[in-house]
Amino acid sequence: MRVVVVGAGICGLVAARQLVAADAEVVVVDKGRSPGGRLATRRIGDATLDHGAQFFTVRTPAFQSQVDDWTNRGLVSVWSHGFGSDDGHPRHMAPGGMTSLAKDLAVGLDVRCSTMAFTIRPDAVQPSAVSSDGGWQVVIDDGTEHDADAVIVTTPLPQAFALLADSRIDLPDSLMRTDYDRTITLLATLDRAPAIPAPGGLQGPSSDLSFVADNMAKGVSATPAITVHASAAWSEAHWDDEVDDLRAALTDLVGPWLGDADLVEAQVKKWRFATPRTPWPDPCWVAEGGRVVLAGDAFDGPRVEAAHNSGLAAAHALIG
Repeated sequence: MRVVVVGAGICGLVAARQLVAADAEVVVVDKGRSPGGRLATRRIGDATLDHGAQFFTVRTPAFQSQVDDWTNRGLVSVWSHGFGSDDGHPRHMAPGGMTSLAKDLAVGLDVRCSTMAFTIRPDAVQPSAVSSDGGWQVVIDDGTEHDADAVIVTTPLPQAFALLADSRIDLPDSLMRTDYDRTITLLATLDRAPAIPAPGGLQGPSSDLSFVADNMAKGVSATPAITVHASAAWSEAHWDDEVDDLRAALTDLVGPWLGDADLVEAQVKKWRFATPRTPWPDPCWVAEGGRVVLAGDAFDGPRVEAAHNSGLAAAHALIG
């Protein structure tokens, strides 16, 4: 079976690994410069900052198995058991930055970054020998065509619908109406450690901020650096503001937790499709005919674990 996976976040990479293990021929395409999606890490000077997902929890045996493997190889450790209070439930982090986990999953796969899928359409010229509804073509924005027996799409749903506009697939209205909260992020290096209390994370410290992380206290960065996630409401209200204005406003909002530290360098990052407001209850959606699957963190909840398990479900939908 020839499969094209669109999106090299954790969902797409997990699906690809499962398919390769089942002897499928798999190509993963992603418009980004490196795999990861929301498992995103950025370097500013000597500092390392996670700027997407900050941590993850484990609730299912399938994800526990993956996390155990990462832990045994030193790729994952426990950051804390809560922020502000200890509830005994581990919050895991990646000492090498969250993107290191995506890079680990990508080992041995045919992952083609800086490759943006433009459309997904039925291949009427070369019908598939596997699927009764024919094969598929994934067309890249440079005109390159990838023939496939099946396609897994793990992008945010609005992007998935645009890709499938010419597919003649009947998509559920409720799935098509899925909307996302936005998140504006400030990434900043500091001249000294901030005044963020142990363990180095603040969850919902104010109505305008959803999370603040001290990347050095967390164990990711060798030098002081913070990640600041604005709340969904603040991000929506200020989405179109100028970058300089956003940088100044977010610096003011996080000011109470800077202590005596001053910003050395600060960057603003926007996540347009940060959090699905109403996740699809199932781990993936399979089109009639069974050869196009939608998956990702819009399915079964916006968590790293849910995206991982969605990838497993998407692969199993194709291989049984």
